[in-house]
Amino acid sequence: MEYVNQRVAQEAAKDPSDIYTGLVTPLNIILVVVTLYTTYLLFKPSPPATLPREPPATVFRTFTPRTLLPYNGTNGMPVFLAVRGRVFDVTSGRNFYGPGGPYENFAGRDASRGLAFHSFAEDMLTKDLDGPLDNLEGLGPEEYESLQGWEERFLSKYMVVGKLVAQGDA
Repeated sequence: MEYVNQRVAQEAAKDPSDIYTGLVTPLNIILVVVTLYTTYLLFKPSPPATLPREPPATVFRTFTPRTLLPYNGTNGMPVFLAVRGRVFDVTSGRNFYGPGGPYENFAGRDASRGLAFHSFAEDMLTKDLDGPLDNLEGLGPEEYESLQGWEERFLSKYMVVGKLVAQGDA
């Protein structure tokens, strides 16, 4: 019992400022810091909302076979192709119509005859870029129906950005 009395006397003799007393304890300091940080996170100003950018406006243009040719997806250009005089922006289908795609030979060209015959052959494309447009002579009812199906598919998926005319009509 002597030890307990001695220990109580030692504690009573200590300076009260040496001991954490009242509100200033390590636990209370940690709780205040956590509370302040949480409050900051709840009420901090949020960055302004960013709106998605609109795609650039597309101007309806008149193309000739020669002016349509650069729009084949190379050198960062968009991918355009023509079907029955309408020029479609098929850039969103670049993996099909752009470089390396299965329909890449139609990019920047009049694809009407090739689509009608379901042929990717080079002889389906107009050779003379300064001559008259392909009047689709020699197409039978099945080919016209096929071409109309392709045209409807393009109209539903892609935007018309112009019309294709012969060099002399531009």
